[in-house]
Amino acid sequence: MPGSAQKYVIYSNVLIEAHRRYYSLDIAPAFWDFLIDTAENGIIQSIDRVYDEILKGNDDLAGWVKNSFPFAFVNTKNDSDVLNNYGKLINWAYKHSQFNQAAKDEFARVENADPWIISYAMYNGFVVETQEVLDKNVMKNIPIPNVCVAFNVKYINTFTLLRELNFKFN
Repeated sequence: MPGSAQKYVIYSNVLIEAHRRYYSLDIAPAFWDFLIDTAENGIIQSIDRVYDEILKGNDDLAGWVKNSFPFAFVNTKNDSDVLNNYGKLINWAYKHSQFNQAAKDEFARVENADPWIISYAMYNGFVVETQEVLDKNVMKNIPIPNVCVAFNVKYINTFTLLRELNFKFN
């Protein structure tokens, strides 16, 4: 791992897609060990609402998060700085004419981790790691990258993170 001071906050779809699609716990344990190591070294973390989303899955990933990775999730529920940024994001979403009302309402749902993870990254200067992609024409949802661009928050996907942190399967 590089000596970079850059830190990353992981969105739920990163873990869910890796588990379900290409790095399942049983065939790619090195990936999951890497996440543990980088979290223990303070390079990556996530937030409480992502933890809650993953535990709803009640599957092997939820078990791994609960038993092997709970230390990586930061409590943001009473963080006034994150809450302040959250308010800015919600106001932006509701004022943005591109998105339909259902998309705005979903984005503003307090259980929705999307605005919280961006708010946390904004306050802490972290990079958001997500599998979502920028879509300048979307109306039915509010993608994390769209919000990140609007608020100058860097975002990357899993493969970029792995490259930036020099991850290799051995």
